[in-house]
Amino acid sequence: MSKDKNELNQASIDSSNEKKLDAINEAKPKKLETEINKDKKGSLSAESKKSISDSNNEDPKLLDSEKTLSQSDQETTKINQKNTKIENESKVEQNPSIKNTSNKGAKTLTGPVNKTKKVNNSENKQNDAKFNNSELYNKVNEQPEYIEKLVSINRVAKVVKGGRRFSFAALVVVGDGNGMVGHGKGKAKEVPEAIKKATDEAKTRMIRVPLRQGRTLHHDIKGRFDSGKVYLRSAPSGTGVIAGGPMRAVFEALGIQDIVAKSVGTSNPHNMVRATFEALKSAYSPKIIAARRGLKINEITKRRKVSQGGVEVAKN
Repeated sequence: MSKDKNELNQASIDSSNEKKLDAINEAKPKKLETEINKDKKGSLSAESKKSISDSNNEDPKLLDSEKTLSQSDQETTKINQKNTKIENESKVEQNPSIKNTSNKGAKTLTGPVNKTKKVNNSENKQNDAKFNNSELYNKVNEQPEYIEKLVSINRVAKVVKGGRRFSFAALVVVGDGNGMVGHGKGKAKEVPEAIKKATDEAKTRMIRVPLRQGRTLHHDIKGRFDSGKVYLRSAPSGTGVIAGGPMRAVFEALGIQDIVAKSVGTSNPHNMVRATFEALKSAYSPKIIAARRGLKINEITKRRKVSQGGVEVAKN
């Protein structure tokens, strides 16, 4: 019995050993396969590295030749483009009406001549705009500074159901001191607004008065407006302005330096100012009278000198 047990034990040991050997034999080919795969990958990576290095270490002469070829192609294309541009310019110069259009029709090929023309036109426009602006600026600066004289200001009342509403009426005379003068009136609830309205109206209603030597009238005048009567007489140099308040304001704004004036009748400033303006409107110069009569200015001035000499002789 003991022998049989020993045999069975040996048989089991042998079978277990065979199983281990089979497992080892099966594991060996798997290891070999993994090692082979690793070797293949390493060889592939080495080959790729070599190919890259070979490509980097190629003959520089070939690369230079390729570069020179590409540069030559670029130069030839540039030269062709320049030649086409020159031809287009010559055609445009010969026939400016001709325009080379592309096949697409979206853009027009115009030479640098047109570009220079556009630039010149833009520069001319800018210069013209600057010149016009400078002219406007000079005109604004050259506008004469008007002499403004406040003749009278009066408080007026409007009676309504609830009481009185007060406002102010202003009379203003405006002139440039060189033969231009105008008058205006304005009414507002406040004094500055009334004066502003009056000055604006006076500037729009200015008249030109001919002056002798820029200092006095050419002849004596009389004027009338309603109950206001005014007499104006020319005076020699050094006389000064001999006139009342409203009339003095008119003469100072007009630029008269020598005059003798007399107001007969009303002392209302509105009527006095209007009467003086009616008189000034009837003032004439020898030039105007000569043009009307078809004579020369010298003939009229001679007659005036003769008449003045006769008066002086009669006085003596």
